Amino acid sequence: MMTSRTIRPLAAGLAAAVLALTGCNRGHGTWTEGAKALGVRRVNELKSANEYQMAKQNFLAGDLEKAIKGIDKSITINPSVAISHVLRGRILIEMDSLEEASNALTRAETLDPQNVEAQYYLGILAERISDREEALRRYQAAATLEPTNPQYAIAAAECMMDLERFDQAEEFLNGQKSTLSHNAGIRQTLGHVAMLKGEHEKAMELFNEARLLAPEDSPIVEDLVRAQISCGKFAEAEYNLARLCKAEENAGRRDLQSLRARCLIAVDRPMEAREILINLTVGDTGASDVDAWVQLGQLSYVLKDGNRLKQAAGRVIALAPQRYEGYLLRGLWFKRRGELSSALPEFERAVERGGTAVEPLVLRGLTLEGLSRFDEARASYAAALKANPSDEAVTKLISTLDARQAVATVPESGN
Repeated sequence: MMTSRTIRPLAAGLAAAVLALTGCNRGHGTWTEGAKALGVRRVNELKSANEYQMAKQNFLAGDLEKAIKGIDKSITINPSVAISHVLRGRILIEMDSLEEASNALTRAETLDPQNVEAQYYLGILAERISDREEALRRYQAAATLEPTNPQYAIAAAECMMDLERFDQAEEFLNGQKSTLSHNAGIRQTLGHVAMLKGEHEKAMELFNEARLLAPEDSPIVEDLVRAQISCGKFAEAEYNLARLCKAEENAGRRDLQSLRARCLIAVDRPMEAREILINLTVGDTGASDVDAWVQLGQLSYVLKDGNRLKQAAGRVIALAPQRYEGYLLRGLWFKRRGELSSALPEFERAVERGGTAVEPLVLRGLTLEGLSRFDEARASYAAALKANPSDEAVTKLISTLDARQAVATVPESGN
């Protein structure tokens, strides 16, 4: 039971609390209103941040409708946060609302010119509308704002590569080595530049350096394999491909199996290659894989497997009558049987479809030579040499043919 002695202090405390909230004079009231406004602002900031986090989670989960509703709520509560507008821009890019995305990202940039993500996603947006110059400017700005993040430097370099400014891309990436010296992605991208410049040996070295920095990165190993094949390092490429094909994430990768078959042929292991190619040509997918049938046909010719060569030729012609390889394979089938008159029309069809491809021109020439149509054969070889002036094998064919004709035209000595 409260007594008058306990009631009086309690009443005094309540009165003081009321005075603190309502203010006992003008100045104190002003301070209280400011504190109240600060409290409201902090509550709104918390609400806005909560809506932002939920919107981001929905975005990452792929629920774009919930994500855009959530971020719009966040911005309505607190419109002055740059990262909220960045997220809105990202969501709208995924929704293909590019103009709205541009407005959101530009707003983020206005609120915070130093926001690196605003620059980066404005670059992505520019690429979406094929404005590569603007994309490059944005990526370079992002790389400048955050030089320790390789993502931005690589994006800028890839944009330079799209613009075919390979030397600029190489110089730019080399300039990042001071801050990103141990980054595999930088070396990998330098390798891509080297490949585009035709510097395959250099590319192979760069991809190998990248692999040493990130040995579990499969895409880097794939790049290394392609560089090794370009350099004629088929044994090394096959070794790496064998490991790649065993990896669980590469199960069913037909492109890797096809590359491995090519390497196995090059290192004189044709039967292993044949097994791979037969597997690649079975089933619904295999039945329509033109490149696999071409490879199988070429290997079947080498292995003198006439039945499979004929089958492959027919399959390629049926699947891709506009390509030259099927007619080439059928011509080879006739040539192997000694039916040169039947082989010649097939090689003619291959030449018509092959453009500047050397192989059909050479095979047509060899067939014409076999039919003793030497002038036509020489013309076919000459066309092949024009297509590839550095082809020593074709040069030798022409020299041999000329020598044969010279001998044939020397008159016999009389008595």
